[in-house]
Amino acid sequence: MGPTLNSIVSSLQRNGIFINSLIAALTAGGQQLFSSSTFSCPCQVGKNFYYGSAFLVIPALILLIAGFALRSQMWTITGEYCCSCVPPYRRISPLECKLACLRFFSITGRAVVAPLTWLAVTLLTGTYYECAASEFASVDHYPIFDNVSASKREEILAGFPCCRSAPSDVILVRDEIALLHRYQSQMLGWILITLATIAVLVSCCVARCCSPFTSLQHCYWTSHLQNERELFEQAAEQHSRLLIMHRIKQLFGFIPGSEDVKHIRIPSCQDWKDISVPTLLCMGDDLRGHYSSLGNRVDEDNEEDRSRDIELKP
Repeated sequence: MGPTLNSIVSSLQRNGIFINSLIAALTAGGQQLFSSSTFSCPCQVGKNFYYGSAFLVIPALILLIAGFALRSQMWTITGEYCCSCVPPYRRISPLECKLACLRFFSITGRAVVAPLTWLAVTLLTGTYYECAASEFASVDHYPIFDNVSASKREEILAGFPCCRSAPSDVILVRDEIALLHRYQSQMLGWILITLATIAVLVSCCVARCCSPFTSLQHCYWTSHLQNERELFEQAAEQHSRLLIMHRIKQLFGFIPGSEDVKHIRIPSCQDWKDISVPTLLCMGDDLRGHYSSLGNRVDEDNEEDRSRDIELKP
C-alpha cells in the first residue's frame, strides 16, 4: 500500500493541471474565508478607495511573490544562470538559454495561478470593488442630490457600502449604485479570466513553437528533470551523512551509535579553532572545496594525533 500511495502522490505532483486546480481551489477558499473574517469597509471619505484597493491588490502581489519564492526551480535557475559572476566563468550556450527560458515560463505560469485566482474571485464577488468605488459613483441624475453640497454628497456615497439607515429614496439610490458596482466588478472579473485563458493558450503555443524539443522529447526532458532532482537529493543526503560520519570519526575517534567503541580521540585546541572557522564552498583554487564546518583539519591523521587516543578497555 505504501509504494502504491507514493506512486499516486508522485504522479499527482507531476500533473500540472491537478496542481494548478488545487492552488486555484485553495486560493478561492482562502479568499472567501479572509473576506468574511477580516474585511470591513470603513465607509469614510478618502479611506474607502485605499482600503478596498489594498485588499484587492496587495494579497495578489504577496501570492505572486510567494509563488516565485516557493518554487525550487526558480532558485536553481538563479544559481545556474544569473549568479555567474563568481569564477570560474562559464559560457552559456544558446540551447541552455532556451531551456532556461522554458523553465522560467513554466515557473511563471504556476506562480500566477494564485494571484489571478484571487483577483478573479474578488472581482466576481464584488465586495472590495464596491467599497473602493463607492466614493466615485455618479449621482448627478438623481433629483434627491440636487440641493446637496459636494462634501455632504461624498459623505453619503462613502456610507453606501455599510448599509446605514437612510430615507427610502436614498436607499433606492444606494441599491442601484450597489448593483452598478457589482455589474462593473463582475465584468472586470470575467474579462480578467478571458484574458488569462487567452494568454495561457498563446504562451503554450509560443513555448512549444520555440522549443528545441519535439513533443515526446519535451515530455522526456520534464520527466528527466524531476527524476534528476529526486535522485540527486537522495544521493546528496546519503553522501553528506557518510562524509560527516567520516570526519566525526577522525575528530572524536568513533561514530555516533557505535556499540563497540574501543578508542576515543581528544580534539586539540587547534582542532576546535579550525572547525569553528566558516569555510567557503568550492571557491578559489581549491579543487575539492570544503563542504563542512569540520574543514579538512581532521583529514590528516598523524602519529601525534594517535598518541592522544585513549583506549577504552571493557
